[in-house]
Amino acid sequence: MRQAGRSLPEYRELRVGNAMLDACLTPELASEITLQPVRRHGVDAAILFSDIVIPLKLAGVSVEIVPGRGPVIEHPIRTPSDVAALRPLDPDALQPIIDAVGLTVSQLGNTPLIGFAGAPFTLASYLVEGGPSKDQLRARTLMFSDPQTWATLLNWCADVTGAFLRAQIVAGASAAQLFDSWVGSLSEMNYVRRVAPHSKRALDALRGLDVPKVHFGVGSGEVLYAMRAIGADVMGVDWRIPLDEANRRLGGTVPLQGNIDPALLAAPWKVLEAHVRDVVERGRDAPSHVVNLGHGVPPETDPDVLTRIVQLVHELD
Repeated sequence: MRQAGRSLPEYRELRVGNAMLDACLTPELASEITLQPVRRHGVDAAILFSDIVIPLKLAGVSVEIVPGRGPVIEHPIRTPSDVAALRPLDPDALQPIIDAVGLTVSQLGNTPLIGFAGAPFTLASYLVEGGPSKDQLRARTLMFSDPQTWATLLNWCADVTGAFLRAQIVAGASAAQLFDSWVGSLSEMNYVRRVAPHSKRALDALRGLDVPKVHFGVGSGEVLYAMRAIGADVMGVDWRIPLDEANRRLGGTVPLQGNIDPALLAAPWKVLEAHVRDVVERGRDAPSHVVNLGHGVPPETDPDVLTRIVQLVHELD
């Protein structure tokens, strides 16, 4: 998962005096932080160090990462005029991302780099809520009460995040991953009607680029099949459902990514090892399986545990 580096002492050392979003937009820092987990853990791919809200910032939205809270929007989007005031993303604003990808790819050798971006619903949720939310009440209220404004907002989100994702691939990333952190707050019907077309629009930004596309959502068990339908090649699965059940829901035709429970990273090794072996075994039901976490790495995780997991999975492969 993209937060793999934040448990590393070398990451914390680099971040001293550098705000999160500033680090993401400084190519040398972003590249070095991307490379750290590859060097430390021997993982099979890197994922660009960035943040879901970076495209918002590049498009002129005033957003900062507040320690202990997460992304906070200075002026939340609540009305049609707020949506109308959003500016399109200037392609020149993407240069720091392009430079970071280029620097990283030049040092990775044969190790692939995964680009990533936030799905439109997750970006819209941050914009409407003004920050992280447990249930996205304001966002879902807007979705129902003013469908036209909602659709306009999600189209804007799809365009900025699609451009962000495409820039990473054009610059040299080998795969693309779309994260929908808050999709678990939606019913399948509302996802299909009010969200899926916009997520498809974001992935459609990659037309003409021959790269695998991964779609991941937190709490996405009930909408897994609908998420697959927008055009992803691989479905990421969080820890809430077993991989064999996810494979069943997807008809046994889709490669899976996941889904080690991050909570077990602090468990005794015997417990964690049994869990990892179970995840790998259940993943064998799918056409193929990218072993990964079911969400991000907690910052307090012992880095040696992550290295040990990688070694174990390589032994089981």
